[in-house]
Parts: sequence; structure tokens; C-alpha cells
Amino acid sequence: MFDVEKEYKKLGLKYNEFLKIQEYLGRMPNYLELSIYSVMWSEHCSYKSSKALLKNFKTTGEYVLQGPGENAGVLDIGDNQAIVFKMESHNHPSAVEPYQGAATGIGGIIRDIFAMGARPICSLNSLRFGKLDEDEHQKYLFEMVVKGIGDYGNCMGIPTAGGEVYFDETYKGNCLVNAMSVGIVQKDKLIKSRAFGAGNYVVLIGSSTGRDGIHGATFASDELNEESESRRPSVQVGDPFMEKVVLEVCLELIDKNLILGLQDMGAAGITSSSVEMASKGNVGLDIDVAMVPLREASMLPYEIMISESQERMLALVEPSKLPEVKTICNKWNINCERIGIVNDSGLYRIFKGPELLGEIPVKSLTDGAPVYHHKFEKPKYFDDVCNFSLSEDDYLSLLNKYTYNEIFKKVISSPNICSKKWVWEQYDHMVQTNTVLLPGHDSAVIRVKDTKKAIAFSCDGNGRYCYLDPYKGAIIAVAETARNLACCGAVPMGLTDCLNFGTPEKPGIFWQFKNSIDGIIKACEVLEIPVISGNVSFYNESFGKAIYPTPIIGTAGLIKDVSNLIGMNFKDEEDIVILIGNDNDFKCSENDGMGGSEFMELFFNKVAGKCPDIDLSYEKTLDKLCVELINNGLVKSAHDVSTGGIAVTIAESCISGNIGAQINIDEKEKNLLKALYNENQSRIVISANKRNLKAIKNKCEGSQIAYLEIGTVGGKNFNINNKINIEINEIISLYNNTIEKIMSK
Repeated sequence: MFDVEKEYKKLGLKYNEFLKIQEYLGRMPNYLELSIYSVMWSEHCSYKSSKALLKNFKTTGEYVLQGPGENAGVLDIGDNQAIVFKMESHNHPSAVEPYQGAATGIGGIIRDIFAMGARPICSLNSLRFGKLDEDEHQKYLFEMVVKGIGDYGNCMGIPTAGGEVYFDETYKGNCLVNAMSVGIVQKDKLIKSRAFGAGNYVVLIGSSTGRDGIHGATFASDELNEESESRRPSVQVGDPFMEKVVLEVCLELIDKNLILGLQDMGAAGITSSSVEMASKGNVGLDIDVAMVPLREASMLPYEIMISESQERMLALVEPSKLPEVKTICNKWNINCERIGIVNDSGLYRIFKGPELLGEIPVKSLTDGAPVYHHKFEKPKYFDDVCNFSLSEDDYLSLLNKYTYNEIFKKVISSPNICSKKWVWEQYDHMVQTNTVLLPGHDSAVIRVKDTKKAIAFSCDGNGRYCYLDPYKGAIIAVAETARNLACCGAVPMGLTDCLNFGTPEKPGIFWQFKNSIDGIIKACEVLEIPVISGNVSFYNESFGKAIYPTPIIGTAGLIKDVSNLIGMNFKDEEDIVILIGNDNDFKCSENDGMGGSEFMELFFNKVAGKCPDIDLSYEKTLDKLCVELINNGLVKSAHDVSTGGIAVTIAESCISGNIGAQINIDEKEKNLLKALYNENQSRIVISANKRNLKAIKNKCEGSQIAYLEIGTVGGKNFNINNKINIEINEIISLYNNTIEKIMSK
């Protein structure tokens, strides 16, 4: 006999939530009802710890057609066209079963895109793992996650055009796999997920339902521990070939105006997708589990309702159009079954044939979900860690141990800085033939067919900065994506986010979360970039130890004329190398830009110091200037200064262009190491023909942006102040082959 009072804890519900459920129902729930509440009220589905803060985001703007609340956000790019995009996490599943976890993460986010009527045009990802070194498990996770992403995207025929990968011990027990997908749609073909119209049918399209992924939403709302491996069945199994068919079917149905609404079936399966459709439309819904196509015998009703089997969609269909919908699905040889019907009752009822199995007020599952305002306080580590700084003796002792050349080689071959070609060469980034810039540049750029336009996308986030100062770290994450877009001549239109944090009930963690949110709000306000979609991933802890707070930002920008596009690669001999932007980096100041730097972690094994400062108004002006310089044809390359500092930025432009550079940096501080490897913000390295220097300088002065000529392009060596002097071919080899060597050991 089912003992409901013993089961609610196993399902991840709190006692106060269990009491609230009884209040909503006016009675004790049965196991099916309790399971439905447990997944709908999970952190993963309800955002109960974050929604009170997320509502403060800027969500409207010049380009916004659809903000948060739908399957994905939508931005207007003109000519009756729009782009649809979103980012989501699949962290816990990937930690337990990396191949399927990553693959189904990609599959889920792609479904969010075509659920809006858009054809996917590219994917990006942001990944975090522990240090590779000699850790075979981290290598395994890394290899299988990359393979899962590549296999699924390649089979779908969708280019994986960009992203980022970082390695740090904080992610050793809890990797991060954040997937972003983008689609394009004619504005008059946009479709939403609201259920309406009593008597309309809810139709399941796609794969049969199995037992994979049961209680996956609950699994994603808990910390990882020694029991996590035993929960491997909670990880879904993907089939990209089926998803490709589902995609084509759905787009054909939309094109022929045969469906009224469409919803992806992701976390919590039929339950979440159908409840969300009913709630958005303020209607009731009857679901019949007997009508659901199954691939496993004797599945229980609760298993059918919360299974997270992949490649399934729910469509809202007028009864008169169901035969035509079925005809198209039969043509593609996929399931098409009416499993529900809309009514005006406001109740969510589950049947098995004529037998009523459960009855729940729809709004109690969505609007009635608990909202928590957790306590927050500054973590104990904060003051001690942030007050640390490297002394002049630290730099001197390093130079007694290594030469400038040796230091640079260690930096450029760091896994956090070196080329990620080992990753992106496993992705088909050229399929659909619209990828304009190869992975490895500041942004992914996708051409819009039959127009001059292109869309640029950038993913970024720095957990170290957010660990040292979550407010400034989150601001920098937003600002760097905008700066990356500016380096491609793109104007930012809107962003999506994936907010990865530890356990929100811990006051120190929630302090990190709250301050990160405040930072994103501030950055979006000043830079005028609305948040149009996103995801929160809490409980990223293993054995009680949390990851660094890691908000990942994915921003989209519009390039009006793709013929103006430049990359980060240096082009021609005797071009002048110029640093534009923040000019404080070579002067004495309280904040030297070394806090949280790759240099400090590499050579001193510390993540400490003050997070770099940033002036958002200055940043906005710099970005606007960079776009103007590109559109006016005044510069040949642009590359922002970020992880690793200016030495890495210049080297990457040399590597990308397969050409050397002769650089001289004014050592006002008499500390070349600090000048080379600090990570001060709001800086861009550009190159230009000599004849354009006066015009560039005038525009910088007009914008009150600092301008500094620092060298010339050319030769076969990478030379800075004659202290670093290395053949460019050697640097290219170090940069391109580091990860491959680590992974082949």
C-alpha cells in the first residue's frame, strides 16, 4: 500500500510543499499526483529559488518579438525574418552519462527552437571540466561530452559554429554542459505553445515513450553524491535521426497551417509540456495515458506522465485537421496520437481510458508553485581571497626561474587559452554552408541566405571572476560577449543565459547568485541588451563542494552587411598594430587586473585578488567605435583582450593570420609581466594600413577612447620588447596541438 507521507521526501518535496499540495487538492494526493507535483515543483521546472530575482531582468528592446516565457526568445532582424535562440544546461546528466547527457542536451535545445516554427541554423556550447592533466576521468568526460554534442549535431545537419571550453578543479566533480541553439523563421510563421479552444486536441508527435529519464527533473534539482551513479537511468537516450524527422514534420505542419500551437517535451515529459500549455492558455486539459505510444510493456501511469524520452512534441490541433496531420506524420513514418483534449475546467485530469487517475488544478502546478526568498550573506572566503595580490618579489622570483619566452610558452599552451580545434574539428561547423567565420574567432558568424545580413553569436563566462566578485564578474560576462560581437562588426540585439550555481539554500551561494543577477541587470541596462530567454541550474555541487558561480551569457548581434566582416587574424606585412580602449593597464593602480587571471593560476596556483574593474559606459562607447571602424573599412582585424591578457590577444591574431608581429609595450610600470598578462577589461587590439591611422586616431579622440600604436605586423617571429622572441611556427604548434597531446596520452 502506498504511504504518501513516506514518499514525498523521496520525490524531492519539502514538508511545507507536501502540506501545500494537500491544501490545493483538499485531500491527500495519490502517487501519480504527488509525482506530478514533484516534477513541476522541482527547481528545474518551477524556478522556485530564482524567479523572484529573474523578474527584474530587462526583457524588452528594439529587436525583441518574444521575451522569456516561451520555448525560446525571438529577435526581429528585418525583412519579415526573426532569429529564435535559447541556452540550457545538461550538467547533472552529463556528469553521470556524458555522451547521452550532452547529446540529449543538444537535442532538447534544438526542439525548443523548432517548437517556435524556426529552422535551426547553428548551435554553440559552453563547457567546463576539471583539469585534464593526468586525470583519466576528466579526459573521459571531456571526450564523451564533445562526442555527444558532435554526433547529435552532425546527424541533425546543424553546424556547431562556436563556443568555449575551460578547465578548473572546481568543476572536477560537477562538469558544466551548456548548449545554445539558434533558428531562423519568417515572422508570420512564428508559433507559440499556448493551449486554447475547448475541444481542440493535444497530439503527441514523435518517438514512443519509454522509461528513460524518469524523475530526471528531480535528479537535476539535487547535488551530486555517491548515489548519483546509481541514478544513471534518469539520463535520457537520444536519437538524432528521429529528431531530424520530427523537425521536418513540425515545420511542414506549421507551413501548412495545420497546428495551432507546439511545445517541446523536455524535463518532466508529457506532464510539464501539457501543463505549461494549459497554464499559458488558462484552460483545463484531459490526458489519456492509454493513448500514449509506448516502447516498453507494463509502464505505470506515473512513468508515462513523467518519462523524459526524447524526440517528442505536443501539438495543439483542431479536430477537423487531425486527419491531415496524421497523413503527414504517416508519410514520415512517425507516431501521431491524440492523447488529450482542451476544456474550460481549469483542471489537469489524467485518465487511463474511462478511469480517472488524478485531478489537479492547473494553476497550482505553475503559478501556485512555491517561491523561495533564501537568506544570503557574503561567504567567509571572500575578504581573505580578494585581499591577496602578487608582490613585486613574486614576479622577480618567477623571472629567476623562467625566461620571458618560457613563461609565454606556458601561457599560450595552457588548456584554457590554447586552440580548441581538437573540439571543433569533431563538429561539422560548415554544414548548411552559411558559416562565415570558422570557430576560433571572437564570435560565430552565420550568413542569412539571400541577404547581405549575418548574425554573430558569442558565448562567455568566467567563473573565477564571479568567485572573486559575482557582481563584477557577471557584468564582465555580458560585456565580453558584446565586445566579441563588436570585433566582428555586429550590434548586440539580445542575450540568453545559463546561470550555473551551487545549492541555493546555502546563504553564501545565494549571495553569489543574487549579486550575479544584479550584475547582469546592470550590464544589460547600460549596454541596452535585453534578456530574452535562459535557464538556471542550481545544485551544481559534488560531495558538498560547489562549483565557482558560473553565469554563461550567449549574445546575438546583427551584421547589416557581411561584406564588411573582418576576423581577428592579422593580414599584411607592415600593417600597424593598435590598442584601443582602457589605458590604465600599464600604470600603477589599486586594481592591477591580475585577480583571477590565468597567469596567476598557472604560475602561483591561486584564484585570488580583485576581479578586474569595468566601466560600462566606456565599454559601450568602445564597442560602438569598433563597429564604426569596421563598417568604414578602416581596420583589417580586431580582437578583444580577455583571458591571458594582451600578449595572448596579439599572439592569437598572429596565429590566425600565420604571420609574425613586432611589438613594443611601454613599461611605465617597469613590470613587463604584469603589462603582458593582466586581464584588464575594455581593450581591443586592431590592425590597420598606415594610411588609415589618422582617421582611426581622430575617431578614437572623438569618442574619448584611448589610442596607442604598439607595433607592426610582419616577419616570421612573435616579438615583444625583444624579451619574448619566438618563431611564429613554434607558437602555432604549441597553440594548436596542446589539447590533442593531452588527450592522446
